[in-house]
Amino acid sequence: MPFTFKQFHVDDRRCGMPVSTDGVLLGAWADLSQAKRILDIGAGSGLLSLMAAQRSLATIDAVEIDAFAAQASQLNFTASPWSHRLSIHHTGILDYTAQYLTSDVAVLYDHIICNPPYFESGPRADCNSRAQARHTQQLDFKTLMQCIQKLLATSAMASLILPQASLDKVLIEANLVGLGLTHKTDIVGVVGKPSKLVMIALGHQPLETTQLHSRLNSVNRAAYTNQLTVRDQQNRYTQEMVALTQEFYLAM
Repeated sequence: MPFTFKQFHVDDRRCGMPVSTDGVLLGAWADLSQAKRILDIGAGSGLLSLMAAQRSLATIDAVEIDAFAAQASQLNFTASPWSHRLSIHHTGILDYTAQYLTSDVAVLYDHIICNPPYFESGPRADCNSRAQARHTQQLDFKTLMQCIQKLLATSAMASLILPQASLDKVLIEANLVGLGLTHKTDIVGVVGKPSKLVMIALGHQPLETTQLHSRLNSVNRAAYTNQLTVRDQQNRYTQEMVALTQEFYLAM
């Protein structure tokens, strides 16, 4: 269903994945303070791109393989206050990477944001666009990390949101192409419950093969970690959730 934020509106009725708390969290959390050029991989309805446009003065390219979602992004971008800084590209990230890097105007990105498909198995949604948005058959973690590594500027960062169960695999694939973890925020849905989602920031950080498993172990990873709790035991938004998202949600 369409969703109205404080400074923009998102119509996601024809998109595989509707506006979600996951997307809002990532869009508010990503460190865009140094970003002049941003890439949104798997834009869907354009939520992350619109949040990035509100939070920065950057030029933003959004890549979306699904035709209906790409059309929705374009309509949402056009209706926003930042349409002159937002561009949608109806293609897959592999093709976009190849075409972009061989173009005369290619400039590597200061920040890449992505709420990727992450279900590798299990039942697929009946709707093809929803299945494509949720499952990794169209975009696996290895391919995603390879594209991010090629498109990301030397001192830049990529921000993603994932299930905790996918974290190790993503970090292994990231390390294999020379990307390393710079920060991690565990997301707790309700106070007292275990964390099921995590937001991570990756940057260029070449590692020797012998360092890989050491870098991924829990002791080293803890140095990069904090936690965000979304709701308290009365199902109210926590103060930290309000502080992070109050520039977007109408009710905050």
